[in-house]
Amino acid sequence: MRCPTTRACFVSIRSFSSSNLLPALAGHEPNDLLNEVRLLSSRGQLHQALSLFYNSSPELHSLQTYATLFNECARHGYLQQGLRLHHFMLAHFPSCTADLFVTNHLINMYSKCGYLQYAHQLFDAMPKRNVVSWTALVSGYAQCGRGVESFRLFSDMLAERDCRPNDFAFTSVLSSCDYLCGKQLHALVLKMGLGASVYVTNSLITMYSKSYKVEEAWTLFKSLSCWSLVSWNSMIAGFQLAKLGMHAVGVFVKMHHEGIGFDRATLLSVFSSLCGSHGIDINLGLKFCFQVYCLSVKTGFISEVEVATAFMKAYSELGGDVSEFYHLFLETSCQDIIFWTSMITALAEPDPAKAFFLYRRLLREGLTPDLYTFSIVLKACAGFVTEQHALAIHSQVIKAGFKDETVLRNALIHAYARCGSIALSKKVFEEMGCRDLVSWNSMLKAYGLHGKAKEALQLFPQMDLKPDTATFVALLSACSHCGMVEEGLRIFDSMFKDHGIIPQLDHYACMVDILGRAGRIVEAEELICRMPMEPDSVVWSALLGSCRKHGETQLAKTAVSKLKQMEPENSLGYVQMSNIYSSGGRFNEAGTIRKEMDGSGVRKEPGLSWIEVGNQVHEFASGGRHHPQREAICTKLQGLIGQLKEIGYVPEISLALHDIEEEHKQEQLFHHSEKMALVFAVMNEGKLHGGGNVIIMKNIRICVDCHNFMKLASGFLQKEIIVRDSNRFHHFKDSICSCNDYW
Repeated sequence: MRCPTTRACFVSIRSFSSSNLLPALAGHEPNDLLNEVRLLSSRGQLHQALSLFYNSSPELHSLQTYATLFNECARHGYLQQGLRLHHFMLAHFPSCTADLFVTNHLINMYSKCGYLQYAHQLFDAMPKRNVVSWTALVSGYAQCGRGVESFRLFSDMLAERDCRPNDFAFTSVLSSCDYLCGKQLHALVLKMGLGASVYVTNSLITMYSKSYKVEEAWTLFKSLSCWSLVSWNSMIAGFQLAKLGMHAVGVFVKMHHEGIGFDRATLLSVFSSLCGSHGIDINLGLKFCFQVYCLSVKTGFISEVEVATAFMKAYSELGGDVSEFYHLFLETSCQDIIFWTSMITALAEPDPAKAFFLYRRLLREGLTPDLYTFSIVLKACAGFVTEQHALAIHSQVIKAGFKDETVLRNALIHAYARCGSIALSKKVFEEMGCRDLVSWNSMLKAYGLHGKAKEALQLFPQMDLKPDTATFVALLSACSHCGMVEEGLRIFDSMFKDHGIIPQLDHYACMVDILGRAGRIVEAEELICRMPMEPDSVVWSALLGSCRKHGETQLAKTAVSKLKQMEPENSLGYVQMSNIYSSGGRFNEAGTIRKEMDGSGVRKEPGLSWIEVGNQVHEFASGGRHHPQREAICTKLQGLIGQLKEIGYVPEISLALHDIEEEHKQEQLFHHSEKMALVFAVMNEGKLHGGGNVIIMKNIRICVDCHNFMKLASGFLQKEIIVRDSNRFHHFKDSICSCNDYW
């Protein structure tokens, strides 16, 4: 008979450690331990639950208790604790290995923690499997982004007798499959009579949206007899992915008018849909953004850093003034570290200087930066010309006790690389005791950005983690920057064959760039025609850049036409087409393109360069307009040009405006912003950071003339000149560029 004091002993656990409980547990039933383990687990105290379990008598250990603990390890991603518990079970309760219930929980735990090889071994060794066994493994592969294996396993499941896949099995496999597999699954859903399942239909909507088949997703959404919150969220996210912001807004408005509540995921998709979408009226977008902000304040969701950050980012991209940000910030009832961080996040990319200013003000207010704050500030540091700001934050990270945090080390790798110091990036990477996938990807991207493709390809085989889609974008980009065509083709082919990863738009864009730059433009065009999804503006831009390099006028016209349809306000197509005509001596056609561009109201982004001298960043436009030392800089530049002409510098005037005299063409080239920045750096040599190297940041691609100029200047001045343009870094030293003139 159960002791009447048992319940009281277990309820009073809040005031005792696990060791205090051991006397109370003695002599009681397995269910008592099970209940206490469940109680501790439900309160997020898994470590205490495990400690209590290990220190209790093995007689109290039941199958349900093991299953509960394995489930909690899976939920929290605690692989090491799960491994230890599994080994403990094998030593003390070996008969558990034949139990279907416990083995299913083990497969689920290893799958959720990404330990798929061991999960599959357990699965293969099972004498009997049920739908839970199959679904746990299918879900594991899907969650790790291994859609091919997930679909293959699901197909094997269908061949199993008496094993009909349930809703969860379908939602799992749909979450990671491509369009063609998804269409097959959709047909099977209808055949099995699961078309009325809200969960399955929501997954189908998401699948179609991710495959850029938003029309099919919308048709499916409208066919639903009733919509859950997930249905609405899936459709809003679908329009957001397709960059159809106004459609996403329309769905949200309809949802709100029908009295449907929203959640964090809804707000994130709505705010994100206002960023970078086509056809959004700025004034209307700002008004709507503020209205959704008010709703998020009213419901309390604005207190979550992701929601606040998404709002700030959307408001900023729509042209909202930063002073308005600050007023909105002051009007909130709680100005804590979350809100400061969200403001900094919104400004980190568009205006790093203001983001850094807010960070310094945060410190003056007496607030303590947390891990997320530091990671965002380091992201802002990546936008500066030199590594000085990143070094300062690095020292604060160490002082705050975060030096071993993987997230911050990853951010440092990125920041140092973007500021021109690949050596510091490598140092941080090599000193990491524990690296995650982001660490490896960040280092691969850093090598690619600096034109070190060989180093990236040497690092890749050393990865002790399964690569993901971002890994292959980094590798293919590195190959593209260095003209390593065959290596790029081999890597692209290995994605699916060796790693089960289906190439996405970014991978195809890299391959078009690799083939096109190498002059294999016909192959690049054929690849675009074979793509399983519609090419986006990045793909067409890559093809257009190749046409520009190799003078392929006809194909360039096709690419420009596509770009105009997708991004009518983007000047890239007009400018590149004009340059192609100019290079071929067809100045009348080039002039026509320029007039068409002016008539459409499209404005070319002005070329700007920045250089840090002392503790001040100096901005230069073409001709040095607005700089207080313009006359002195121009005089010094004229002298340097004359000296470089004596050692072989010949101005590249083919791209200058055709309707001006040749001497004016040269003058136009001489005053490009990066040349002005270089001369200003030479005039202030003693105030440069980075060991005396000249580091220039530029917002657009460096032109051929400036590239030739920098090469000769590096040898003449006996200085390393580092130029970070919109695509990559160029390291000029001893009259040679790190890109080997391939860019």
